[in-house]
Amino acid sequence: MLSEAAALGGLFLAAFGAATILPFQSEVVFVGMQLGQAAPLSMIVLVASIGNILGAVVNYFLGLWVEHFRHRRWFPASEAQLDRAQRFYARWGVWTLLLSWAPLGDAFTVVAGIMRTHWLVFLVLVSLAKTGRYLVLAWATATAMG
Repeated sequence: MLSEAAALGGLFLAAFGAATILPFQSEVVFVGMQLGQAAPLSMIVLVASIGNILGAVVNYFLGLWVEHFRHRRWFPASEAQLDRAQRFYARWGVWTLLLSWAPLGDAFTVVAGIMRTHWLVFLVLVSLAKTGRYLVLAWATATAMG
């Protein structure tokens, strides 16, 4: 039981980190746990989803505060990049959050904070995207392994 808890804790951390601006990947850990039957699949999906969603929430709050640091030399995005992201989000709106599961999709979660997206709308769309990704990954893994 302790090894299951440790494995799920590691999955949570990997999923959380993967949803932030940190260079983490959770899919390898997820698939490894699924193939190794380290925990019930429903628990693997739940823990990965919660970790990934909470990582996106961190990005959202970063977005809320990023405007305070926008003009600092060390700021990681240029004015042009930030303006372009805001224009894209303004054009496509909250529906871009359904892409938060994709590579570079975490940028949408930061921009959602910058654009002051309603937190409940943010949470629902990101939860659908992140959980949907893990459900598809679980299905693809099960299908590939027969």
